[in-house]
Amino acid sequence: MSHSLYKPELMGHAVIEPTGAFAAGSFQSFVLTYTAGYFGIDDTGTIKVVHRFASDMGRPQFDDPSAPNFVSVEASNGAVLDVRYDGKQNIRPWDKTLFIRVVRGFLREGDQIIIRFGDPRRGSPGMRLQTFCEGTFEFKVLVDAFATYEFTELPKSPEIAIVPDVPSMWKAVLPTLRRAGEPFRLCLKGEDRWGNPSDKCDQSLTLRASAHIDRLPETVRLAPGDFSSTVEGLCAEEPGDYTIDVLDEHGTLLTRSNPLRVVADSALLHYWGDLHGQSEETIGTNSARDFFDFARDKAFLDACSHQGNDFQVTTPFWEHLNALTAEFNQDGRFIVFPGYEWSGNTGLGGDRNVLYMQEGRQIHRSSHALVEDLSDVETDANSAKDLFEALRDEDCVVFAHIGGRYADIKMAHDIRLERAVEVHSAWGTFEWLIEDAFEQGYRVGICSNSDGHKGRPGASFPGATTFGAYGGLTCMLATELTRAGLIDALRRRHHYGTTGCRMFLDVRAAFDSNAERYDDDPNLGPASSEQVTGAMMGDILRFDGEAVSLDIDIVASSPVERVDIRNGLETLETYRPFEDADLGRRIRVIWEGSEYRGRGRQTIWDGTAALDGNRFERTRAINHYNLDKIFEPQGDTGLRWTALTTGGFGGFDAWLEDPEAGTLRIDTPLVKCEIAIADIGREDMVFDAGGIQRRIRVFRMPDENPHTRLNLTRRIACKSSGDNALYVRVIQEDGHLVWSSPIYIFT
Repeated sequence: MSHSLYKPELMGHAVIEPTGAFAAGSFQSFVLTYTAGYFGIDDTGTIKVVHRFASDMGRPQFDDPSAPNFVSVEASNGAVLDVRYDGKQNIRPWDKTLFIRVVRGFLREGDQIIIRFGDPRRGSPGMRLQTFCEGTFEFKVLVDAFATYEFTELPKSPEIAIVPDVPSMWKAVLPTLRRAGEPFRLCLKGEDRWGNPSDKCDQSLTLRASAHIDRLPETVRLAPGDFSSTVEGLCAEEPGDYTIDVLDEHGTLLTRSNPLRVVADSALLHYWGDLHGQSEETIGTNSARDFFDFARDKAFLDACSHQGNDFQVTTPFWEHLNALTAEFNQDGRFIVFPGYEWSGNTGLGGDRNVLYMQEGRQIHRSSHALVEDLSDVETDANSAKDLFEALRDEDCVVFAHIGGRYADIKMAHDIRLERAVEVHSAWGTFEWLIEDAFEQGYRVGICSNSDGHKGRPGASFPGATTFGAYGGLTCMLATELTRAGLIDALRRRHHYGTTGCRMFLDVRAAFDSNAERYDDDPNLGPASSEQVTGAMMGDILRFDGEAVSLDIDIVASSPVERVDIRNGLETLETYRPFEDADLGRRIRVIWEGSEYRGRGRQTIWDGTAALDGNRFERTRAINHYNLDKIFEPQGDTGLRWTALTTGGFGGFDAWLEDPEAGTLRIDTPLVKCEIAIADIGREDMVFDAGGIQRRIRVFRMPDENPHTRLNLTRRIACKSSGDNALYVRVIQEDGHLVWSSPIYIFT
């Protein structure tokens, strides 16, 4: 929606120095000069300098001129200014607002307001720029010349470019399941320390496979200007598990690819998608075209969907999105679904995501809150119940999402359409959503996506503000890489979700006698079925036996810390791939959980750890994505950190000088405890802090854990009433989580 349109050409102009391109996340100093126009600015009039909601540029501060992000403001004519900052003081998506009011005096034409972002004159290192790339990062200037609190946007506002820095980490991406003799590709990229694919690579990379791969070159070069490199036409003739190591010219390991499982034959293959993200046309960053380009060419996804907040999607933008999805969609290469995020108020059902099979379908908005054209307001679906009714005859799927608002699936749910719940995104981890589904007797799959706002679908680092997690991915098990193939996988719940890693996971049930597997949920009405003796994740079956065998096959991208085997709300077993005898000098401290379900879920875990009678030989942070947050030793007996969680977890590993001696003291705002080192074992010591799974856990690990491959079989007794919803959660050592969609078995 627009601000006042009254004579913007008479409201002045603004320039910024220096201009040009600057590295994401770097410290810089800028002088923005606003020169008043014909009207000047009257006594108590105001200017605003606003940035997008998604931007994680350092928060301006006005008190410490020697500290980062110090901002000074002055008027050329000596007028007295009131300066403040608010993260939500302007119309979305330009929420973040530097607010400058003339409180004594006024401005005539030609008078200036000089704003120094990261003013270095008294020692500030500068303003920390946003941590993700944007070709047109805008300092949007709005003027209230008449002191009416009616703001006019300047015709042109200053802008800079934010670009990637040099690579500091490397990624190698393979598919996770392919047939023997079938071609596949290896995708390579370097990322800067904030997770931006870098075009400043200048590296010859040596490739070494764990077993023979046909046509794999010995070396690949990434030259300046290259964001990535793709090696096509690779082939493995022998079934097995493959990885590829990437080494520099000195033989130092830079990265190892995710695992690839090669099988003799399989009806279904794995396809990876991020089915939820936004661009600058709503509340994200960079254009919708950039969004699809990144997903395909820099995140190496098989599938994606742009999911803009519906109340911000204008009809022209909806038409543009549909044109883009049709353009980018390519069977066998890259699948794009037209869709949107239905963003109803929490009390009306909360967020849902809608994926259409075809372009040209009606968008049913939750409201027209930021869409001025009301010509199609009668097509709105203001509640989740209304949405499901509007979509009754559409060829689409829906999944429940938690962002700022959360999906209340207890209030509204339609089993015909809503086939999955999203338990993880950049907003956090929300296992309580699948628990809500179990409590209501729903049969849904589990997916994970990013809801990324930073222009990086499929590789969504959280950045530096209140996004607490790396964006998720959904692995769909489908017959083919087409819209029809992937929609079928989503409707059948044949998928699993991760917090961003790509691991191979297979979960199956085996029956002692025939079970009846349904082609669709029989709760919908009569459904075709067949007799089987096995089932995969997402299947719905009737079985009269007393027990089933659950077979779990894992090839992880990092050593496995534990596997939780669950039947609905009950955790049947927590399996760790090591025994007490394997434990060593390493202890793991985890902080996790959230305040509550809504927007204010962030939980602050700033704290310290101190050893008495022992020493830290080394420490390593877990899920430490926000580099503005501190994680630093205090000598060899202490540790200090700043951290937050939004439902997921962070923490650290510590290797101790003595495995048994002394005590560990942990001090955070929510948990303070003292633990004898000798008492820390394989099982969790839990220190609860209320909220939703908000707590600190402490346990012991082996010094080195080699277990990346697991094959587990468990005999599970079937409950005689209700569903047996059998699924697993896998936790990797590197902090990533994976959830299989449940197998639903009833009698």
